[in-house]
Amino acid sequence: MSLKTQSIIDHLLELRKRIINCLITVLLFFLFLICFSNNIYIIIASPLIKKMPPGTSMISTDLSAPFFVPVKLTVFVSFFLSAPIIIYQFWQFIAPALYNNEKKIVFPILFTSICLFYIGVIFSYFFILPFFFHFIINNMPTGIKIATDIEKYLDFITSLFLIFGSIFEVPIVIVILCWAKVLHLKKLKKKRSYFFLSSFIISIFLTPPDIISQTFLAIFIYLLFELGILFAYFFCKNC
Repeated sequence: MSLKTQSIIDHLLELRKRIINCLITVLLFFLFLICFSNNIYIIIASPLIKKMPPGTSMISTDLSAPFFVPVKLTVFVSFFLSAPIIIYQFWQFIAPALYNNEKKIVFPILFTSICLFYIGVIFSYFFILPFFFHFIINNMPTGIKIATDIEKYLDFITSLFLIFGSIFEVPIVIVILCWAKVLHLKKLKKKRSYFFLSSFIISIFLTPPDIISQTFLAIFIYLLFELGILFAYFFCKNC
């Protein structure tokens, strides 16, 4: 067997080891949380439940949904909580192939990206959802009674978490693009006004049509852009 073939096999074995470690981590979280799956769903649904009119409740249009939907949510939460371990396993796999100068930027990027994703999810849960549900419920047509299906709510909420988690990756994207010489820090600073306008346009599509929540989110998105410039200044000074 050639050295090249042996090297490829070693890399595949190492990759398999890291994937197995990730799956075991997710499985352990799932086994621990599965007993609390109904409670987890209630926590996730509480932003809507608190805003629903008296006498209304969520519904299930599928007989099996009250069991499977909380389990599905528990799988999602298990991956969410396992993210730091998954990132660490990924880092352990790629680190040996990186130069020292690359290690100095890749690990902080990985660590910061997962922190920002968590912050994005928390932000959407505590700030965006209450505004959204308050606006929707208080502006329903007369005679309409809200009765949200639990499975559709889960699909909506997980999509929203992924969207806002991704939005909060803006600083990381800026750093990576500057590091790769795709963007230049000096040009980015000159484009501040364009991004400020873009942040308001983005907020229009992600929030209810009220000026307070739209302005709040737009300013937050713009601050993420400024944070990206700050990160790029420290990690990519020559960009």
